[in-house]
Amino acid sequence: MILRQFLHTDPVAISYLFGCGGQAIGAVVDPVGVVAPYLRAAEETGMALRYVIDTHLHADHVSAGRRLAEAAGADYVLYAEAPAAAPFTGVAEGAVLQLGNVEVRVLHTPGHTPEHICLLVTDRKRADEPWLVFTGHTLMVGDLGRTELAASAEEGARTLFRSVGRLKGLPDYVEVLPGAYSGSVCGRTLSGNPSSTIGFERRHNEAFRINDEDAFVRAMVADIPEPPAGAAELRALNAGLASAAA
Repeated sequence: MILRQFLHTDPVAISYLFGCGGQAIGAVVDPVGVVAPYLRAAEETGMALRYVIDTHLHADHVSAGRRLAEAAGADYVLYAEAPAAAPFTGVAEGAVLQLGNVEVRVLHTPGHTPEHICLLVTDRKRADEPWLVFTGHTLMVGDLGRTELAASAEEGARTLFRSVGRLKGLPDYVEVLPGAYSGSVCGRTLSGNPSSTIGFERRHNEAFRINDEDAFVRAMVADIPEPPAGAAELRALNAGLASAAA
């Protein structure tokens, strides 16, 4: 399996290129900014992009997902019930995307936003067990995603509690590759380390450790930071419900 991580600073976000080197098939997760670096990285690793996946409709930046998919001739992928007007390939809970020897299983993990998905990845050349999970803004290193950008803070927190429970069911060794790190507006106590494991977060991520739903909700709705500027407008733009300003 090939994996490349892209760390962005404006906005603070993380994107990924990954796939099967042997069969030369790849995908990009949560692309930001200009599309040329992803196309160049795919070419350098010898992979053709089959999918471009957004884990959710972002509220802190303009997604490059559709532009990259068009440039690469790839499918643009969102959760099947995402409130998007522009065309996309919808995936449901449990769907499997095949990238040669690399298998991607979709987990619907609402809470940060209702349409949020995580991507559980297995490299069949190495094992039948999952190796890593792309967690977007559900589980990040040191914190969980804020819950009021697409619902009420409490409603989002109760939904996120159930989603987090699913991630807690993964083995400790599974690597956590999130969509943001410290400096992002989508979390409060994010680490500057852009990767972790389920086991380490289970032990040392304060929000991830809470097992009582009411206590979890109280923690998630306390001290919510200011929303990103134009958050609703950015979600609408990423959903194809609005046009970029001239």
